[in-house]
Parts: sequence; structure tokens; C-alpha cells
Amino acid sequence: MNKIVREHYPVEKLPEDLREGIEGTHVRVTLVTEVVPGSEADDRIDAILRNPQPMTIEQARASVGRRGTTTDEAVARIRALRDEWGD
Repeated sequence: MNKIVREHYPVEKLPEDLREGIEGTHVRVTLVTEVVPGSEADDRIDAILRNPQPMTIEQARASVGRRGTTTDEAVARIRALRDEWGD
């Protein structure tokens, strides 16, 4: 979780909906980022990155699971993009 605090922030720089009902010209602004739950695959990737173990690329792919694009699909997309630019 990340947190940003700004002391003596000008009220005039706040969005209109936040300015409503505020008296004075400066405020203290605190922003706290929220963690949005990711996908199950993202959670597995995070777990691997937190505790890396030596493994082959095949083992890493197997531990993460299917990501929705086959190798053939990826190669076809790359070739199509390459062919757009010509030689």
C-alpha cells in the first residue's frame, strides 16, 4: 500500500466535487492506493517473483498456467506486424 501526503495543498487545485463544503484556502491531502485483486495467474506470478527458484522456462510457464495465447497465435501476430512495415 502506498500513501502520498501533501500539506498546505491549495483548495483551488482540488476537483470540484472535493472542494464542496471546504472552508479555507489550503488543506492536507492524503492519498492511499488500494490494491485491486488480480487474476489467479497474476497471484501465481507474484508468488514466483517473491520467492524465485531456479527453473526452466517450461517449468515457469507450467507453474503460471495458460495465459490465453498460444505460441502459434503469438508468432502469427508478430509476423503480421512485421509484414505491415515491409522490407
